[in-house]
Amino acid sequence: MLSNKYYFYLALFLACLSSSLGYAKESKLLSSTHTQSPWQADLGNGEYKNPILHADYSDPDVVAVNGDYYMTASSFNSAPGLPILHSTDLVNWQLINYALPIQLPQEHFAQVQHGNGVWAPTIRFHDNKFWIFYPDPDFGIYVTTTDDPAGTWSTPQLILAGKGLIDPAPLWDDNGKAYLVHAWAKSRAGFNNVLTLREMKDDASWVSDKFTHIVDGKNYPGYRTIEGPKFYKRNGYYYIFAPAGGVDLGWQSVFRAKKITGPYEAKVVMAQGNSVINGPHQGAWVHTQFDEDWFIHFQSKQAYGRITHLQPMRWDNDWPIIGIDKNGNGTGQPVLQHTKPRSKINPQPTSIVKNDEFNSPELNLLWQWNANPSSSWYSLTDNPGFLRLYSQPITAQNSTNLWSTPSLLLQKIPAEQFAFTTTLQVNKTSLASSSGLILFGEDYAWMGIKTSSTGEQQLVYVHCFNARKGCKESIVEQQPLTQPYLELKVVLQPGATAIFSYRTAASAEFQIIGEHFQAKKGRWVGAKLGLFSLSHTPGASSYADFDYARYDTLD
Repeated sequence: MLSNKYYFYLALFLACLSSSLGYAKESKLLSSTHTQSPWQADLGNGEYKNPILHADYSDPDVVAVNGDYYMTASSFNSAPGLPILHSTDLVNWQLINYALPIQLPQEHFAQVQHGNGVWAPTIRFHDNKFWIFYPDPDFGIYVTTTDDPAGTWSTPQLILAGKGLIDPAPLWDDNGKAYLVHAWAKSRAGFNNVLTLREMKDDASWVSDKFTHIVDGKNYPGYRTIEGPKFYKRNGYYYIFAPAGGVDLGWQSVFRAKKITGPYEAKVVMAQGNSVINGPHQGAWVHTQFDEDWFIHFQSKQAYGRITHLQPMRWDNDWPIIGIDKNGNGTGQPVLQHTKPRSKINPQPTSIVKNDEFNSPELNLLWQWNANPSSSWYSLTDNPGFLRLYSQPITAQNSTNLWSTPSLLLQKIPAEQFAFTTTLQVNKTSLASSSGLILFGEDYAWMGIKTSSTGEQQLVYVHCFNARKGCKESIVEQQPLTQPYLELKVVLQPGATAIFSYRTAASAEFQIIGEHFQAKKGRWVGAKLGLFSLSHTPGASSYADFDYARYDTLD
């Protein structure tokens, strides 16, 4: 039996023959899988370039276990959350899982909670299992564990309730005691710039209500917004690696003491210096089985989000120096290119970016929803080879704009420049509906199909500026749609300016629609690419079918 995709492309092919041989040639390209990756950090010559991930894996933390490396990161309101990435060389990473299939409390996160949810986590390996401690600034600090990072993680347990408790990091000391250090969110607690120590049971089943502020920014001249601590012990010193100075303009500091309660000395160990990498901080010290030291951190890059860098690290007089210390003052600055870490397996250069042909029974791991999802929102089997998004209700919450729409299916922007392409067909009975391809942030733009209450379909290009504050969508361009299929493309250029274009079976070339659109970050996150379908009359017959989601490089 011939597949639905066959008939889809046959329709395109026949329509192309009737319009131009040139487009018939193009239509064959539609059924091929593009393999070019828009970002690859491994240069293939023993060196790598930064960022290692040109994607919004913010507040990264990494644990090394027998030559394998596992990373997690903040995920805020997105579901699933707490991404798990794996590498054998700290340069080539693959997304293998999420520790948090849904966000808790489940009903709370069924509604979009921009900027809330999972803030900076810590991943550790202790007592033969993996642990992630993560904060929710409105509920407190949670812990989840597993024997296999690629498998099922335990249901998160709230181990320390309270508002404003953020950025937890455990330390299992060699004297048998366990501790937790954390920061504070001023927006909830009323203060910040302080790191706090608490005792904890070894299994994290209990965390003390009593605490001590062991690092207070007012005691260190020029320090502001100390947060994101990571807790280690080495050579008789307790170390707290912590960023300060703010997301965009800050630096990486290290605090050390001979006693866990302090007093702690402070040293700036990495700053921007004369590099182009701003705000280099907040991440993970990784000591490898080859006795090398590395540091993984983020750089805030506006619409691209907080992208991930890898820096060499060395020790001098029991202080770490991260990056390259050009003037010998003990403060490094980030590198853009460097020799790769030694590794037990030298993988082929690869990329986290994956094209999605929608041939699998499960969604590609790169996809995340804007809130806790329902399985009724989509199907990969009702029309095999296509992603079917069932139109979700247009409600009072999202009738003006899409900011608070839970059912947006989104991906992180994966590179500085690329092309992203999909196809769209909307069921003719999807009345009073909107479906399309969106570049989503506090400002957003989308292109797709609007169907009236009488079934008339229009190709539309839509803008919305300052969605968080309630902007109303504006149709920039619209035209009657006579062809049943649309191929939609967005080209993102350096600086995150986007060009939207489309073609139908009757057009050989992509037609640009609208003007340049400047992508804008979301709430604590970068802009995202996504797909959606909404309707005033949702039901089983109201849906949109998408065939593939493909990335390609720009010539």
